[in-house]
Order: sequence, then C-alpha cells, then structure tokens
Amino acid sequence: MDPRTSAQDVMRCDLCETAVVQMHCDTCLVNLCKACVGEHFSADLSKPHKIVHFKDKKSTLIHPRCTSHDEEMCEMFCTQCDVPICTICLASDQHLGHKLARVLEIRDKKRDELVKKQTELKEKIYPNYQDIASDVQIRMSQLEKEYGDLSTAITKHGEDWHREIDKLVQKLKAEVDEMKNTQLQTLQKHLDEINKTISDIKDEINSVDSVLESTDISSLFSLPSTLDRYTNLPRKITVSIPTFTPKKLQADQLFSLKIGKTIPLKSDKHGYSLKTRQKSPEAGSSPPVKQLLDEPETVTTIDTGYDRLYNVACLSDEEIWTSGQDGTMKLYSINQGSQLKSITTKSGNDPTDIAVTKSGDLVYTDYNDRTVNIVKNEKIEEVIRLQNWEPSGVCSTSSGDLLVIMYSSDNIQTKVVHYSGSTEKQTIQFDDKGKPLYSSGYFNKYYITENRNLDICVSDYGAVVVVNQAGKLRFRYTGHTPAPKNQSFNPRGITTDSQSHILTADGNNECVHIIDQDGQFLRYIQCGQWSYPWGLCIDTNDNLFVVHYVNRQVKKIKYLQ
Repeated sequence: MDPRTSAQDVMRCDLCETAVVQMHCDTCLVNLCKACVGEHFSADLSKPHKIVHFKDKKSTLIHPRCTSHDEEMCEMFCTQCDVPICTICLASDQHLGHKLARVLEIRDKKRDELVKKQTELKEKIYPNYQDIASDVQIRMSQLEKEYGDLSTAITKHGEDWHREIDKLVQKLKAEVDEMKNTQLQTLQKHLDEINKTISDIKDEINSVDSVLESTDISSLFSLPSTLDRYTNLPRKITVSIPTFTPKKLQADQLFSLKIGKTIPLKSDKHGYSLKTRQKSPEAGSSPPVKQLLDEPETVTTIDTGYDRLYNVACLSDEEIWTSGQDGTMKLYSINQGSQLKSITTKSGNDPTDIAVTKSGDLVYTDYNDRTVNIVKNEKIEEVIRLQNWEPSGVCSTSSGDLLVIMYSSDNIQTKVVHYSGSTEKQTIQFDDKGKPLYSSGYFNKYYITENRNLDICVSDYGAVVVVNQAGKLRFRYTGHTPAPKNQSFNPRGITTDSQSHILTADGNNECVHIIDQDGQFLRYIQCGQWSYPWGLCIDTNDNLFVVHYVNRQVKKIKYLQ
C-alpha cells in the first residue's frame, strides 16, 4: 500500500518516509522514527532540538528567539523595554537596572489576559451579537409586515378616493345628462310644433290645388285667406352646449390634495450596550422628538424697568440679555430676576437688535450709526460699518458667522447679508425671477434667525420669509385664520427650537405663532391682553422667552413636553 496515497495507513517518518512515526521534534515540528533521530540532530546543530514521544508532541514550550542574537533563545523578559532577552543581552549593559521577569511568567500573564478576553468573547460579546442579529431579523420581519400594512392602508385609502371620485364623476355626468335631456325636450317640442305646421301647410296646398282645379268659381271666393300666417317662419332655437374644462394638476398639486401623509422614518442612530443592549442616549445626534403642550405654562416673569422693551437673547440657561429704549443692554439672572450687568451702546443710540454669538459674546445692531458691533469683555468693537444701508435684525449662525438683514437708506431695498467677521460672504435679495424677496418702501423692523436645517428665516412686513442656505425661496407664511384678535398678521421677533419649529411674535394679535420648518401652522401661544409681544429667544432646553413690549417684562414659557 502506497503510504503517500492511502488514507488508512499509519503516519510515517518525515525523513525516511517508510518507518512508523515514534518520535517528534517539538523544535522543528518534524515527525521521526527512532532510527532517524540521530540524522535529524546532525542535520542542523544550531538548534536545541527537543525530541519527545509522538504522543507528547507540542508539549515543549518554544521560547522566543532573541532579536539581537539570532541563535539564542530568550528565557527572560525586560518589562521596561517590553522585549524578551537572552543570556547574552542579560550579561550586557543594555538592560542594566531594568526590571526583569521570566519569559514564562510574562507568558502566563498574557495567557491569562487572553483567556479572559476569549471568555468575554465566548460568554458575553458573542451571545450579544447573536441576540442583536436575532433582534435585527425580528425587526426586519416586523418591518415587512408593517410596511405591508402601510401599503394596504394606502391602497384602501386610494380605493376610497377612487369611489369618491367616481361618485363626483357620476354626479357631473348626471348633471350633463339632465341638461341634455332638458334641451332635447325643448327641441322636441319645437320640432313637434314645426311638424304640425308643415302638416297644416300641406293641407293648405291641397286645398289650393283643389280650388285651382275646380270649375266652380264660387269656391275660389270662399277659400279663407290664411296663407299669410305661414310667411312668418318659426323662431330659431339656439342651443348652448356646456363646456368642460378639466383642471390640470401637477405632481406637487396632487400632493397638496392631502390624500394622506406618511410620517418619515427617523433613523435611530444608536449604539448597543453590551450589558443591557439598549439604545445609548449619547450615540445619536438628532434631538429627541418633543410634542407641543396642550397648555403652555409661564415659568418665570422678569421685570426689566425699560421705558419700552424690544429684544431678548439667551446667554445661557441661567442668563439673558435684553435691550430697549434707553440705549443700554442689560444682563439678567433668570432664576433670581435680578440685573447682573448693564452696557451702554457706543453711540448712545437704542440697539436695533441683539444676539449672542456661538462663543458667548453679545452682538448688537445700531441703525442710526449704521454699524454692527460686538461686546467682548465689556468692551465694544465695531465689526461692520455700512454705507447707504441701515442694519436691522442680526443673528449668529451655527458656524459662528453673522446674518444681518438691512434696508437701504431710501427705504427702497431690503437684503440679507452673510458675514464671516467683517467679510461679506453672501447676499440674499431676489428670488429666481428677479423679484425682491423682502418688502421695502417703508420703515419696518426686520428680524432674522437660522433654523436647525440651515434655513434663513426673516420676519418681514406681514409675512415670515424663509429661504434655504443658498438663498432660494422656500415659502412665505402670511398668518393663520382665524387670528386670536382678528387683526392683520404683524410679525416681530423670530426664533427656532430643537424641533426646527419657527416661532414669531405677532403684536397685533398678542400671540406667538408656531409653524413647522415647511411653513405649516401648528398653534398659537396666547400672551395676554396689552402684552404686545416683540422679541423672542429659545434656550437649550426649548424654553421660550417672550418680550412684552408694553409692560416691559420678559416671560419664560414652557410649551414643549
């Protein structure tokens, strides 16, 4: 039997390939018969061959070779240099004073660590991954079912719509049939009258023929003179056929019919915890979904003492900046309601608007001085000086830049300018058709903010104008009917929250409008009689701060769950 091709033969010596294996070299991992052991030793005298019985193979630990002395095996380990060393290295000054340990001791420690890691992999991590895979499979099955149910519901709703449309079509066709039948009846009656007249005319013709053929002269005198009544032809009935003008619907108009809507799937960017396998709260970057409260709650009221109060900006969840009609900007403690600091504008004019930058500095606009200024360490620095333009609203963007809305000195033009420091990066003034995005021609207070989706939101005269980051018009919100006091929409301060809601103060109706990021009205927040809300801001917990222009108060309102 050929030992090289037979699967049932016993193992043979790797050298002679004929004798049965009896020994094994743990150093070279070679199978040997007893007769070949000496030959194996003499073949390579540089190695310390470890010959054991075949049944004890791999029982001899193989020490690492020295990286500095190839022929030497290492039995010691330098913990400071983190390398195994041989006796030659040990005798040298290279590792003098270093902490040494036996290689086998280090091996045991590393082996224990590896066993622990393997145990964790076997007993904790691997089962966790199995559970997660099972959970994902279950979710996939649920997803198939739920999406199937969703498709079925949409199909059913579509069938309901088809039935309603069929009813409308049948009703319209029935109206058309009724009009047709009415007109046919009118024409049939008219036709019957004409046919009767035709019959009468035939009779008259026959009568005249008889008289003309008669030799009796008296019959000619006795024929009634009725021919004249047929000379007036019957009236002509003109039938007016109704027309049908189908209403053409584009794709976006079809969606506006509100056949229904699907709530977009929110991506749960989460991680799994090994112990609980629950969602890690810090793993996702999207804010948690918050619902509007049925009844907003006033948490705190701060009296400011201004003659007239205009603006508010959150420095933190504990402090707010305010500005009004006396040329100062005051910092208040929210919890204590006390004034902490007061800064007078550089020109002494009333600040038009205020904002807090990403780094916590106060920014204000001065339309009389035509400047945008920043307050650092209570010192005022002029950032922007305008020519022939007057700044109104200002806000700090998520990137730390400034957005300023301004109008021309002749009150003819209005635009938004994006600044990086004092450098103009972008101007937003016209729509795709070259028409002005913002109102002009009269003095107006414009306010501006940036939404979480980077839309730029402006409170304009009678409207909130929202453009995307590139400056393209997304929508105009012109108020909601019915308004609380049935007055015209008059937006002032504007802000946004973590849900990308847009909130704007409506002084005429003494309320705050809340709309979503696409301009759909959500609700009003009533501010009370004679409040005339003006400036707005939101803190990091989505608390709303509302300036009451008349009574010079700032109210902190909780409106989200």
